[in-house]
Amino acid sequence: MKERESLSSRLGFILLSAGCAIGLGNVWRFPYIVGAYGGAAFVLIYFVFLVILGIPIMTMEFAVGRASQRSVVRSYYVLEPKGTKWHVLGYFALAGNYLLMMFYTTVTGWMIAYFWYSLNGRLSGLDSAGVSSFFSNMLASPSTLIQWMAISVIIGGLICIIGLRQGVERITKVMMLALFALVALLAVHSVMLDGANAGLQFYLKPSFSNLVKNGIWESIYAAMGQAFFTLSIGIGTMAIFGSYIDKERTLMGESIYVIALDTFVAVMAGFIIFPVCSTYGVDVSSGPGLIFISLPNMFNHMDLGNLWSALFFLFMSFAAMSTVVAVFEHLIANAIDILGWSRKCATLVNMLALFILSIPCALGFNVWSSFTPLGKGSVVLDLEDFLVSNNILLIGAMVYLLFCTSKHGWGWDNFISEANAGKGIKFPKALRWYVTYIAPAIVFVILIYGYIDKFKH
Repeated sequence: MKERESLSSRLGFILLSAGCAIGLGNVWRFPYIVGAYGGAAFVLIYFVFLVILGIPIMTMEFAVGRASQRSVVRSYYVLEPKGTKWHVLGYFALAGNYLLMMFYTTVTGWMIAYFWYSLNGRLSGLDSAGVSSFFSNMLASPSTLIQWMAISVIIGGLICIIGLRQGVERITKVMMLALFALVALLAVHSVMLDGANAGLQFYLKPSFSNLVKNGIWESIYAAMGQAFFTLSIGIGTMAIFGSYIDKERTLMGESIYVIALDTFVAVMAGFIIFPVCSTYGVDVSSGPGLIFISLPNMFNHMDLGNLWSALFFLFMSFAAMSTVVAVFEHLIANAIDILGWSRKCATLVNMLALFILSIPCALGFNVWSSFTPLGKGSVVLDLEDFLVSNNILLIGAMVYLLFCTSKHGWGWDNFISEANAGKGIKFPKALRWYVTYIAPAIVFVILIYGYIDKFKH
């Protein structure tokens, strides 16, 4: 068998894994979710769920990947007890990766488009109505959305086709380091605005009355859901990077580093957005339109507005593309593992497949806008997002928890042995009862409540 590719450095592994986790969940969804659920008090609950769910499940994904040296489908074949059918769930996770990319490529295209529009001044000089109309017109144009979606697919594919070390690892390192620099620069600029204090107070000073106003359980559920969405755990995208590393470091320590970087970017996104919103009187709970309507309008009122707008959407593009590249690499690795294809063949076939599969999402805002799969006002993207975020990620996370703790799966002893191999923070054996019973129950509650919340109206 051909020797498996590997990453050249620990830093590459951490930045690649962080790049997979860091995406639109951090810089698009996190600020408006925080705004909708009352600011700092919500952030505290979110941190709790990152620790009690994010760290154990990410460690399990890394462990399954490293022990098997395979991508998500083959990892179950390698580690499952003889006669069991855990590998069927691997195909379920693989389908989740394709579903994720079917809408993620379209929204990534929006970020790249707005970076380009900011650079060439297309957004400057527009009033509030003009900025809103510009976004609506972009969504209404099938050719525009397909064009920018195709660009995101092509960029992701070209990075992956170069190779794991020279393409995926090297270019993601540059993207991630640039992303960290940009987020710091934008945050410093935002907190120095004249009206920043009110936004910072909302963001940093816990107000539990806001949680009560929204409903304590609603807020807790939103925090749990955000923790899963932002980390992309449950569909094997972390397992693939685990399969590319050696046993020099323990895996819980690496998970903590990855989640810390992911959280850093999410928190810094809040420092960018909340001061700007308070300065210019924008509703922080205004939803996704905050990014494409409210913020471009505010940039038009700033000195050097075009520059700050371009830097912001470059930051957004790096965040989105890092996830596209990571998931793309996972799809390619599965094709290599399952079908024995070369990297070039696997990449080209997946580029074509993802372009075709992503078209319904792009058309959902215009040609197919009459299709409302989840009720009035919903589009194809909402259906795809619901299937991934409210179903596949959660079911996948439960599977990892059960697979790594059950005697009918890989089992606790095998998991602990793999997770704690090497130097670094050990996974506490005292958590066995928690990850065997409590954590799966929490994930199950999130799954069920997601359906109740979605269809209660």
